[in-house]
Amino acid sequence: MKKKQLAGLLCAAGLLMAACGDGNSSSGTEGSAAAEEKTSISWMAMLHTAAPPSGEVSEKLEAYTGVDIDFTWVPDASKTERLNAALASKSLADIVSLAEITNTTVRSSLASGMFWDVEPYLKDYSNLANISEDRLESSRIDGKIYGVPYQKPIARYGVLVRKDWLDNLGLAVPSTLEELEKVAQAFTEDDPDGNGVDDTVGFVERDESFNVGFRSLSGYFGADNWFTITDDNEVMPSFMQPEYKEAMEWFRNIYANGWMNSDFAVMAKNDQKNYIVQGKGGIVLSGLQEVRNYVDEAAGTAEEHMEWALINDITYGDIERRILSDTNGGMGGWLAIPKDNVKTEDELKVVLQFINDLMDEEPFTLMTQGIEGEHYEIDDDGVYVRLDDTKWQQEVQPFSSSRPSELVTVFPSSNPYVNLANEKIAENEAYAVINPAQSLTSETYDKSWSSLIEGVADAYYQYMTGEIDMDGFDQAVETFRKNGGDQIIEEYTADYQAQQ
Repeated sequence: MKKKQLAGLLCAAGLLMAACGDGNSSSGTEGSAAAEEKTSISWMAMLHTAAPPSGEVSEKLEAYTGVDIDFTWVPDASKTERLNAALASKSLADIVSLAEITNTTVRSSLASGMFWDVEPYLKDYSNLANISEDRLESSRIDGKIYGVPYQKPIARYGVLVRKDWLDNLGLAVPSTLEELEKVAQAFTEDDPDGNGVDDTVGFVERDESFNVGFRSLSGYFGADNWFTITDDNEVMPSFMQPEYKEAMEWFRNIYANGWMNSDFAVMAKNDQKNYIVQGKGGIVLSGLQEVRNYVDEAAGTAEEHMEWALINDITYGDIERRILSDTNGGMGGWLAIPKDNVKTEDELKVVLQFINDLMDEEPFTLMTQGIEGEHYEIDDDGVYVRLDDTKWQQEVQPFSSSRPSELVTVFPSSNPYVNLANEKIAENEAYAVINPAQSLTSETYDKSWSSLIEGVADAYYQYMTGEIDMDGFDQAVETFRKNGGDQIIEEYTADYQAQQ
């Protein structure tokens, strides 16, 4: 799409009603004139690479969308300070990428009326109209959607198990927690690598267990995602659920029996990966896409023959299949549109059309793979083959975090684990459990959650390693409640009930 086609685009979208023969624009003649003049869009975008992009990708995006794009790149390392300052001074852009979902300044700015509520307009755009209800619900602040939600896979987690070890021991791929426990024991006690040495364990867990690995595991037992709604319509933390404590008891038994690495509470993610790559453990609670990293790292080592089963359908008892969302309900933040920058409804529609267009396959490919012949070629199997990693990193990679949706298409890979992970992650969509409090408001949560939760997290690790019993964990929960937790429960509950 060329820039000279912008007027045609706007007519088709119903934006230049006066120019197209209809003088009844909701914003009047002045608003239509403003829309006609809006041929550029400024964008405050996040930068997760060392330098802003170079090359022609930006020009290709401009040609496709029909507008000039003026990027202001905010380095990830300083994004909190930069965004807080920009929000306070209202020195923003037409589009502001707000990826810090729990940032108090961000949430209060969204709720202040500074940004357009885009929900009434989404239905008018082919791509925006297809944003799932779960993602829309996860993006609400005080019941409103103050920006187009970034779309991500809703649940990427599962259980990764060494398939070659299962085969060595004559074991089937586990599909229940009971079977998984037996595999953990066998991987620890029955010499799965056949080297005659007692040097393996089942689970390999890391220091983010409370927030990541164990939290995902607790979902199989029926615990909810950070918060739950009780039968009395009360919103309370999931770590207060009986199902959560049952999961803790199960996992502690794994640890107590030595079927898990004993140093999990202090093991960093990279150390966990090294432990796995060295063939010391065979079960991981992690993102399904992580298998590729293990296999790649093991290339050229004694473990290069490793094979993995990617499991996304673990169940427990009579609890229906479920998986906790690890991506905030598939919502990675907001493409927020400030009213001070985009002053009229007609201008808003130009910006929304631009965001909608970026969700077409051509611009998505540009922002993911780059330009065919320069950054990639497609082989006979339909696989996108990168031509120059350095050139791609400099000219394409910086755009990846600004894609309005990661769900536009899935590129076939030459790596079968990548293709399998993508398939399993897509299947998770139907079983995902989302944090029901994400769209709710609690002033106490915003101010105190990060400090209050530390005591509960510490008690989790102490319980897991046998330093305290369940009564000790309950005492930590009581401290949480007395110091502000009950206030969070009360505020979330009031907000939830008011919206019913």
